[in-house]
Amino acid sequence: MRNPDITRLLKVLLREGEPDRVPFYEHFVDNEVIEALTGKPVSKALAEGGLSSEKYLDILVDFYARLGYDYVPMEVPPKLPRTNILQTNDVAYLSRGKRTWEDENRGVIETIEDFEKYPWPNADEALDFSVFERLRRKLPEGMGVVGGVAGGFFEHASWLMGLGKLCRAVHLDRRLVEKMFSRVSSLILALDETIVREGFVDALRMGDDLGYKTGTFLAPRILREYVFPNYRRLADLAHGRGLPFIIHSCGNLYTPDETGRTVMDDLVESVRIDAKHSFEDNIMPVYEVKEKYRGKIAVLGGVDMNKLVQLPEKNLREHVRLIIKKCAPGGAYALGSGNTIANYVPLENYLAMLDEGFRRGTYPIEIS
Repeated sequence: MRNPDITRLLKVLLREGEPDRVPFYEHFVDNEVIEALTGKPVSKALAEGGLSSEKYLDILVDFYARLGYDYVPMEVPPKLPRTNILQTNDVAYLSRGKRTWEDENRGVIETIEDFEKYPWPNADEALDFSVFERLRRKLPEGMGVVGGVAGGFFEHASWLMGLGKLCRAVHLDRRLVEKMFSRVSSLILALDETIVREGFVDALRMGDDLGYKTGTFLAPRILREYVFPNYRRLADLAHGRGLPFIIHSCGNLYTPDETGRTVMDDLVESVRIDAKHSFEDNIMPVYEVKEKYRGKIAVLGGVDMNKLVQLPEKNLREHVRLIIKKCAPGGAYALGSGNTIANYVPLENYLAMLDEGFRRGTYPIEIS
């Protein structure tokens, strides 16, 4: 355990040189992992009281502080009801019983008529802001919050329509696509505006998984029309309050389109993100991203999930040291997984990654 210091992470996010040591960063840690490491009933507290549960928030703050994080990640979902949910048995070794996901082949909004009938909430009733208020009251001195609205512009549109339906509508029903992105984006922007204005977060973050191993779900030209201008509005919102703006997105964002431009170029140059999270070695290792965009953005995490799960501890430690050696010099880097600490990540590997950060992450970085 070390004393939390949100200024350490902010120095990384804002690319203001080297902090005292490499901070840790995760999008989140699964509740099953937190429960296994703390012995506290996280899932029960969440089930009984939701995100605003005092017991749940107490456990969350204690966990992230004890493991050496300078912040608590918190994203609160907007009230956008969906019924197109599938589930199966969760076979992770820290099983939650059932694992759920959205049906890609159907949605609750598939037509203009569905759109008009959908119970769209007003911004003042669409999100439980008390979660942030209660969380901030519980933070120890020096600790911050990174987060915002859970889910991104693309994600919510695809969840509500079903990914397959959305992709077809791009070609067959552009009016519906326009209405969907306009309504979803205006709601999320209004909610994040309140979150930033009220000082609920120290860094604004949006998680919006845009792609898969070889490309993006929607063509870059569609993203540039409906998604990226709203990312820019979020970035401007954060920057107007002196906050960094982080994008978490899975998928290959590095393949040039017919114009020779990549989605990552858009995020860095047009949106003006401060930091990027979620990296896969089979797309582009985090240290290559750090070199390619050195000085332009901070890179966060990057210990590939396959390696984090499958490597023996000795080999994993060697890999983590390599990442620190290549990414940490000059700052603008925080250590963590390539995605999240999911309930299938071996606890000993997760702790080994953090241990290497404690051992090797003090500046100046000296790893032979």
